[in-house]
Amino acid sequence: MAARLAEDVPTIVGIDHGFSFPLRYFEAHQLAPDWPTFLEDFQRHWPTDAEHTYVDFVRDGAAGNGAARTGNARWRRVTEQRAGSAKSVFHFDVQGSVAKSTHAGIPWLLFLRAQIGARLHFWPFDGWSIPAGTSAVVEVYPSLWKHTFPAHNRTPDQQDAFAVASWLREADRSGQLAGFLQPSLTPAERAVAGVEGWILGVA
Repeated sequence: MAARLAEDVPTIVGIDHGFSFPLRYFEAHQLAPDWPTFLEDFQRHWPTDAEHTYVDFVRDGAAGNGAARTGNARWRRVTEQRAGSAKSVFHFDVQGSVAKSTHAGIPWLLFLRAQIGARLHFWPFDGWSIPAGTSAVVEVYPSLWKHTFPAHNRTPDQQDAFAVASWLREADRSGQLAGFLQPSLTPAERAVAGVEGWILGVA
């Protein structure tokens, strides 16, 4: 992915896990409400970008220091509340959970940011509008779109990936993507989403 995003052709990538945590997490751990600082702090405690390091290793105390950076399954981001059925990023070990993928994936967002720098836009943390000619990474929730496209013989995971890619392509070609990048939020909600993140397609 890093190699593709470093190419001159601007690309948008949708990733199905949380990019940040609810404000309650920042408050509980006395962290500044700043996404770049959060990425570095989280990676130090949950180093799932290290070789042969899995989320369960950190949860079990065999790697990192996850016990010092935990959350409550009842805590939900504003975008998860707005989406309705989206689960908390701390809700582990249940069907449809994104907790494990979120904890595994966030350190890799830091990796991409370090590898590609300003040529890669993390929405909405780097701004609600993606500059022309810039590649972008956005948080997605496949359940919003997976029933829009026939599944044929794809597995559920394959269908999720296909639906996200197909929706992004169609929204871009039709000119509707720019509107989805500007959800209807109050200034206060935008400020919170600048720390917690936002799911593309959630109004």
